[in-house]
Amino acid sequence: MAIKNVQYLLALHTIDGLGPVRLKSLLAHFKDPKLAWNGEIGEIRKIGIPENVVKLLLETRKKLDPVEYMESIQKSGIKWMTIFDPDYPERLKQIYDPPVVFYYKGEFKPEDDRAMAVVGTRKMTGYGKMVTEKFTADLVSFGFTIVSGLARGVDSASHRTTLNSGGRTIAVLGGGLNRIFPPENSRLAEEIADGHGVVMSEFPPDYPSLPGNFPARNRIISGLSMGVLVTEAAQDSGSLITARLAVEQGREVFAIPGPVTSQFSRGPGDLIKEGARLVFEAGEILEELGIDRVQSAKGKVQSLGSLSEEEKKILEVLKNENRHIDEIGRMLKLEAAKISAALLKMEINGLVKNLGSGVYCRV
Repeated sequence: MAIKNVQYLLALHTIDGLGPVRLKSLLAHFKDPKLAWNGEIGEIRKIGIPENVVKLLLETRKKLDPVEYMESIQKSGIKWMTIFDPDYPERLKQIYDPPVVFYYKGEFKPEDDRAMAVVGTRKMTGYGKMVTEKFTADLVSFGFTIVSGLARGVDSASHRTTLNSGGRTIAVLGGGLNRIFPPENSRLAEEIADGHGVVMSEFPPDYPSLPGNFPARNRIISGLSMGVLVTEAAQDSGSLITARLAVEQGREVFAIPGPVTSQFSRGPGDLIKEGARLVFEAGEILEELGIDRVQSAKGKVQSLGSLSEEEKKILEVLKNENRHIDEIGRMLKLEAAKISAALLKMEINGLVKNLGSGVYCRV
């Protein structure tokens, strides 16, 4: 059942220091956001709200009109959802400190219940880009909604790959929806909200993206998901916080091994040591989650039986290593024109990927 006087809840939510736990205690005591907003200060203190937060509440009462504030949010095209609403994501509701209210653009759909977080470093390498795109595309083909944080690097690659693969994605921000960060991802956020998923934040619409916001953001990423996949990360990466929060929330954690010479293999390596499931392909994630390995219609892959002999040979030489088109030709003793035509056909069918400069990898 939706809560009444939601405008007062939104107004209370603007006050720094009134996080989910304190806000819920206020609502539990007063039963109505309007009564909490107008409550006696002595009574509010008795609930255990710190003095600095009480002072902020008094200041906010003087300068903020709850009705006008709610109308300003509506005019900006932003919607909100409270933990009392029937459509609140069920999996998110199960975590220790779910947001009492969050703001969003786009639409949630029932299929978003099958969600997987894909996270990693902002300083993505070529290898990280390749495995992020491959695993994300495969997860989309298996019917997963992809959840990430709209940050540079792995997050952006996972969102973009999902859109390119015709899937749904949820971007969880570390600041308000009116202040997309990083700014170069504003267009990506618009594309996601425009019929391809949800852009959401528990921070008020004009709240800045401060460093301290991101651990809170990360608990929502993992909270929405069945599991968290870390594709590439340094040892101090924020994505490892997401993974460890996932463990606390009872979610599965998956990690992709990387080159031992790369500092961005250290994060996944540490997670694997701590018990994360090492994965070489997306199908192993389904197995761990107990989901039948059946691809959706948009995940059709050309069967090996329908390939020509040249195509089968090309796949074999790309099995364990990326190779230049000239090297493939030398290994298979085939004319360059035949190799080029076969690779083009295989790329269209989603079997190989052109990494640039004539280098191909198996997808």
